[in-house]
Amino acid sequence: MKLVYSSKKIGGYLLAFFLLFGIITVASSSAQAQYPRGDRRDDRYDRRDDRNRDRYYGSQAARQQGYSYGMNVGAADAQRGQSFSPQRSRYWKNATEGYNSSYGNKGQYKQVFRDV
Repeated sequence: MKLVYSSKKIGGYLLAFFLLFGIITVASSSAQAQYPRGDRRDDRYDRRDDRNRDRYYGSQAARQQGYSYGMNVGAADAQRGQSFSPQRSRYWKNATEGYNSSYGNKGQYKQVFRDV
């Protein structure tokens, strides 16, 4: 009688152990399944940051290129004794010197290039 009682008790403990082990296993596997979704979201934000950074550097590059070419055209006009007119310059008309497609919209690049 004691043997039957102790075997039921051991069986109950084993059942409780495996049940607990199963719950822990399922809970941890569902939590791991959420990580790839978060990685994709982080990648999306990283790509957005990269695009914003490229656009910032694009406007900086446009500003530098526009300033540099404006100074050169102005110096050339002064040497020839002409009044300064950037509209005569092919650089001002094209306004794409130094443009890279990673900088974003070409129209915005041209506007910043000419506004300097």
